[in-house]
Amino acid sequence: MKVVVNARFLTQRITGVQRFAIEVGLELKKMLGDDILFVSPSNIEQKEYAKQLSVKVVGNHKGHLWEQWDLPQYLKKQGCPLLLSLCNTAPLNYANKIVTVHDVAFEAYPQTFSKAFLYSYRFLIPRIINSAKRVITVSQFSKDEIVKYYGTDAKKIHVVFSAVADKFHIKEDLDLQKEKYFLAVSSLNYRKNFLAVLKAFDLFKKEREDVSLFIIGDLSNSNFKAIDIEAYKKDPRISFLGRVSDEELVKYYSNAQAFVFPSIYEGFGLPPLEAQTCGCPVLVSDIPPHHEVVGESGKFCNPNNPNNIALGMCEILNESEILRNKGFENITRFSFEKSACQIYNIIADCLK
Repeated sequence: MKVVVNARFLTQRITGVQRFAIEVGLELKKMLGDDILFVSPSNIEQKEYAKQLSVKVVGNHKGHLWEQWDLPQYLKKQGCPLLLSLCNTAPLNYANKIVTVHDVAFEAYPQTFSKAFLYSYRFLIPRIINSAKRVITVSQFSKDEIVKYYGTDAKKIHVVFSAVADKFHIKEDLDLQKEKYFLAVSSLNYRKNFLAVLKAFDLFKKEREDVSLFIIGDLSNSNFKAIDIEAYKKDPRISFLGRVSDEELVKYYSNAQAFVFPSIYEGFGLPPLEAQTCGCPVLVSDIPPHHEVVGESGKFCNPNNPNNIALGMCEILNESEILRNKGFENITRFSFEKSACQIYNIIADCLK
């Protein structure tokens, strides 16, 4: 056994971080076969992916306790093989590891996180980074942030982009096509700038009466401080759809007029790529990671100015075909196969 993967991500709901781990894991499994082993606690939610990855359940605990106690104990009994962690956290008391830190948003915007989450991550992340052999992150921006906050040697950090899963593709829906709508995928996390979307749409709808706003996402995450949206729930032109399946998300992307994503901080920013893969033009905030990921294929707005976001919503309706074609061109730069090949090379370098 040469490489063990910390597959605790299979016990969690799928967000961009877990999706990266699952898809990269599937590609690495193809490359390494029996030379890679995925280990997890017993409380697996993503059972189908666990089956595809041939996951081995180890230990008796769950969550952070499993990761900090059961996992390193298991690894030491196996002769201390190289450990790959793909979702931010990893065992502190284990040195032979590669860790993936997607972003350090909790450092940049601490006011947006619960105290428990903030304290645990501020304790864990710098120590995990400093004790790892290599660090993977998902953009040059995130690499620069890690160096900025922790003084980590830049040579130790490798940028590996995320990508879009194969299940994302154009899927037309006649019922959805009857409605004209903007789509937003968000949470109540302050850095997602959710209120700005609502305020901008309030301004936009005064200019256009024929376009609605659909919002997908968890609006009750206890890790983030609450934002009051009750007044907007009464607006008949705004639909709060909650969490949806990937299959439903694909349909909403594919039939939207445009995707609106004015976040103020991202490590990578996967949703705009998902939207482009489904043929949906994107309006994104003018921040460094979006310039890395979206480049010239999207329309940019000032995330701190609802008037500017509203203007972008008006203008993107007139540029949709051009931006749709640019989006298709942009997504060819990304694939999980490419990302896994980069990680394979990082693994190979550590095993020398």
